Amino acid sequence: MPKILVDADACPVKEEIYKVAYRREVPVTIVSNSPIRVPQHPLITREIVSNSFDAADDWIAERANAKSVVITADILLADRCLKAGATVIAPNGKPFTTSSIGGAIATRAIMADLRGGGDQIGGPPPFGKTDRSRFLSALDEALVRLGR
Repeated sequence: MPKILVDADACPVKEEIYKVAYRREVPVTIVSNSPIRVPQHPLITREIVSNSFDAADDWIAERANAKSVVITADILLADRCLKAGATVIAPNGKPFTTSSIGGAIATRAIMADLRGGGDQIGGPPPFGKTDRSRFLSALDEALVRLGR
């Protein structure tokens, strides 16, 4: 049975995840370093991990497998989950894949170097309606694919 694992501390699409999970009857685990309010529903569980560096990432990566859909914007966590066979989707609906993750990691490293050198570079574009819509579609498609 598919399951959804959510890197929840900065996830802007939790409500969308719940909607799809209810419709598809798929369990969701919300993983965070601090308490996050979640609906009282048998499909939704909350896992609060320690606030040590990468504790939430480690928890998710250890449980990710071929029947998991992982929701995260964290590129390094996405890489770990892909290696475990999971389907990984960013909150903007863009999938991380084995063919795209290398480029994403390289871009992340370049941007970190630029910021470290004092360059002023903008962040990602603001999160919008099209991102939400793309995410809903991507999550639904991933669950249909895993449910087969």
